[in-house]
Amino acid sequence: MLFRVDQESPVSLADQIAVQVRAAIASDDLAAGERLPPARELAKSLRVNMHTVLRAYQQLRDEGLIEMRQGRGAFVRDDAGTTLLRVSELASQLVAEAKKLGLAPADVHARIDRLMGGTA
Repeated sequence: MLFRVDQESPVSLADQIAVQVRAAIASDDLAAGERLPPARELAKSLRVNMHTVLRAYQQLRDEGLIEMRQGRGAFVRDDAGTTLLRVSELASQLVAEAKKLGLAPADVHARIDRLMGGTA
């Protein structure tokens, strides 16, 4: 699995890493039970601080997508695909409801960004 970060992006480095792991889980590039790269190694390859990688991994752990095992690393949870599937289902429901109400996509995005702690 190849990870990349854009130092010039307004998106935090930890968020960039987390997005890539989520996408890899959703596309089955990372399978249930698969070990993620060790934080120290990934940080070195991306030229970022190890704590940045750990922040991304903690975010994914809090979302229920990975589990972190003391001294053994981070692994994709067995039910991670189910978690993403549920979010996709909820997103589809949101889109359908927004269309019914005649909301513009930009308005829906702004509301989601606010709810998720974004800047919009």
